[in-house]
Amino acid sequence: MSEQGYPKKRLGQHFLKDPNTARIVASGVTEDDVVLEVGPGRGFLTTFLAERADLVHAVELDPEVLPSLRETVEDRDNVIVYEGDALRFDYSSLDPAPTRLAANLPYNIASPLVLMLLEEVETLRTLRFMVQLEVARRMAAERGSKDYAAYAALAQLLARVRILHRVPPTVFDPPPRVHSAVVEMGRRDPPDDYQGIKRVVLGAFKSRRKRLVNNLPEPARREAPIVLQSLGYGPNARAEELAPEDFVALYLALSWAL
Repeated sequence: MSEQGYPKKRLGQHFLKDPNTARIVASGVTEDDVVLEVGPGRGFLTTFLAERADLVHAVELDPEVLPSLRETVEDRDNVIVYEGDALRFDYSSLDPAPTRLAANLPYNIASPLVLMLLEEVETLRTLRFMVQLEVARRMAAERGSKDYAAYAALAQLLARVRILHRVPPTVFDPPPRVHSAVVEMGRRDPPDDYQGIKRVVLGAFKSRRKRLVNNLPEPARREAPIVLQSLGYGPNARAEELAPEDFVALYLALSWAL
């Protein structure tokens, strides 16, 4: 294989090669969908998406794999290939706007990318993608679990999150050292003043060993125990005890002091 076709560890590339897994990721895509695929690599999953979707926007960072990708989809008139960094890409420039994400996400950007897409690309109603199993668990974690942190609270304020399918290393080239998972997110309407709520969530989890009250700005600390009690928590509650919607209520009650 030429150098162009080799996956690169520094880019978190593990190219999908299993058709059954590709069908799972592509499941639910219809001819009414405009699909965003991030990290298409050689285009293996892209062909499955193109068979189902009206259009596929495929965003690839690696210039050395682009010739292989373009060769794979050259007979597909409903695939548009873009060279760019997914974390800096101007998604508002895509026309028509994507309605669904379907992707085998590069491992090294998956977490920040998914949250960014939820926050900024409102036309994406459904996101179905593969990530490391550990990352998937952090996205879908329930309150009180060891994986539950600010990321899960924020993602779940913006979407319903489910782990659909566990994926073994053997379906990738090269096989990663960990298992992966297919995650599906269905968008929720964001709460009012999401950015303010986000600041509270990030601050609340800043020091997990501290009481949540002690992680809040000084002006809010006096009233916070009263609000927590109204939500069914004690004054010593920690951030990981609160459900995502509890942070919304906390913010609304204390916004004057935050």
